[in-house]
Amino acid sequence: MDSQDEREELLKLQKEISYHNYRYHVLDDPLISDYEYDLMLKKLQQLEGMYPELISADSPTQRSGAKPLERFQKVVHPAPVLSLANAFNADDLRAWYERIMRLDPRVSTSAFVMEPKIDGLTVVLRYENGIFVQGATRGDGVIGEDITANLRTIRALPLRIPVSNHEVRIPKVLVVRGECYIRVKDFEILNDELAKRGEKIYQNPRNTAAGSLRQLDPAISSKRPLNLLTYAIIESSEPLISSQWETLEFLKQAGFPVSTLVQKKDTFELVVDSVPDWMEMRNSIPFEVDGVVVKLDDLRLANALGVSGKDPRGAIALKYPAKEVATTLNEIRVNVGRTGVLTPYAVLEAVELGGVVVRQATLHNFDFIREKDIRIKDKVLVKRAGDVIPYVIGPITGARTGLEIQYEVPTVCPSCGQAVENLPGEVAYYCVNASCPAQLVRNVEHFVSRGAMDIEGLGIKIVGQLIESGSVKDVADLYLLTEEQLLKLEGFAIKKAQNLLNAIEASRNRPLDRFITALGIRGVGEVAASELARHFKSLDFLTQAAVDEIQQIGGIGPNIALSIRDWIDRPANQQLLEKFRQIGIWPEVIGNSATSTALSGLTFVITGTLPTLSREDAEAMIARHGGKTTGSVSRNTSYLVLGENPGSKLEKAKSLGVKIISEHELLDLMGARSS
Repeated sequence: MDSQDEREELLKLQKEISYHNYRYHVLDDPLISDYEYDLMLKKLQQLEGMYPELISADSPTQRSGAKPLERFQKVVHPAPVLSLANAFNADDLRAWYERIMRLDPRVSTSAFVMEPKIDGLTVVLRYENGIFVQGATRGDGVIGEDITANLRTIRALPLRIPVSNHEVRIPKVLVVRGECYIRVKDFEILNDELAKRGEKIYQNPRNTAAGSLRQLDPAISSKRPLNLLTYAIIESSEPLISSQWETLEFLKQAGFPVSTLVQKKDTFELVVDSVPDWMEMRNSIPFEVDGVVVKLDDLRLANALGVSGKDPRGAIALKYPAKEVATTLNEIRVNVGRTGVLTPYAVLEAVELGGVVVRQATLHNFDFIREKDIRIKDKVLVKRAGDVIPYVIGPITGARTGLEIQYEVPTVCPSCGQAVENLPGEVAYYCVNASCPAQLVRNVEHFVSRGAMDIEGLGIKIVGQLIESGSVKDVADLYLLTEEQLLKLEGFAIKKAQNLLNAIEASRNRPLDRFITALGIRGVGEVAASELARHFKSLDFLTQAAVDEIQQIGGIGPNIALSIRDWIDRPANQQLLEKFRQIGIWPEVIGNSATSTALSGLTFVITGTLPTLSREDAEAMIARHGGKTTGSVSRNTSYLVLGENPGSKLEKAKSLGVKIISEHELLDLMGARSS
């Protein structure tokens, strides 16, 4: 690229980035991801470094934000609320350190503070005589918007400081900088509630927080799960604290929320050494973060270093690899799952996301495609949460060209060509063909799983081998396998074959509820299977039951009852059951299936991760002792069993006065009440 081309690219980037600033900060409707924006800005900074004569006053590098919205009163900040320069790897971080070392050698003796870079909305909070009097957005860094009434609805924000009896001197005037955000779990719950009411759902927690704080009606803001963390003092009528670490301690003592993740490092090398830990920590943080901020602990030294453009030299943001990026959706394809559920997924134009190249992403379900109006050839935002399966957030409608194609839900299964089914009130579409090839591997895998027939040594790789060889055409064929058939498979010797045959033989004695679970009837898990076994006692009675009789059983609604009856009525499944009868696998319940009546008449809800029991094991144990479990807390709930990282069920249980017990207390309850 020659000099003229570089100059033209520079001018083009200035215009494009300014436009994207406007879309993001004013309209709350970005066309590109944060990652793409960061790359464009970095490129512009490089070019302006080469051609400083082209740096204009309105260049995006010369300001830190966009103009505030006109619907709120403007607020002039007491000091500039600056943004930070970005680093994208350890080399960038070292380059920053070396730059400021050259400017002032005292940097080598300073400690550093590391803080999570919260992906939220920056707010400026003003206190006079310890009373919260005004709150504003950051705006363009000099002028923000007055959102005091909305900020007052955030419970984490102290309306008076100090909150507790800490002996801390509060200045007559104190202006604090913080970040408003929404926890990931709260965001998911909010979207679920909005979807149920048929309202528009949000794309990500950051936009949700921004939109919630920019509501003209504070009553709307009060219904949003907004949260707050603080990390800096902008102005004080008392002399400013000279240490960033001591600033955080002061804020905590005064009653402000401060991140528990902050760390102090005595040397820069310790900062670099801890970067991998911050990267690993990323997915366990309950709110969205897009990096880690590294600050000089010596604030006087940081101030003496001044600013470069609009970025303070004494701090830098090390950005994480992108978890959200924009790309083109080239095609929508469909997977067929174990229970016949058709799940759409996106075939994407390859893009790097979170350090890996992504070519596919889930689209959740067909309702999601329709509600989001996702079209083939759309430019879409893709996210990779928890470093697992990427998913499409939604289309960037402002980038449409008119060539996009609306998607039609398939009417036949892409694997077997049979008609698909969509039950009233359900989101999912199903292939109704029990012999569908796409379902067989997953059906067998489920049949042999621990919660079902529990056949040890029969993993998905061996299942695939058995099906590919033609030895297994349905789950009943497992009980007809011979040593000769197994020895033909790769990796099998006599001992391994005999061990597998012994494990299959041992599974013949599994109880009725495990066998019903193993059949893989849509909607029938271990708890429902236990209830069916307890009620009907045998497959003979279950297969003859009408839908009305099935749905009379606790915990089984009309859709699951219809699903059970539909499964039984299919000719292929009737043949499968008869095959099981012929080979002698036809379990029955003798007497009462419960091992005791310790929990008879009690209803339990489980939330979080229990110390030793899986959720399935706990539910099965409750059922065996005469109790039942449900998925939601109500006034009819007897106990909430509490594990680690509980969800919203805990708060609901508290509000309803439901008794909360631990796994240990649950076990005691079963033992104490049994006889």
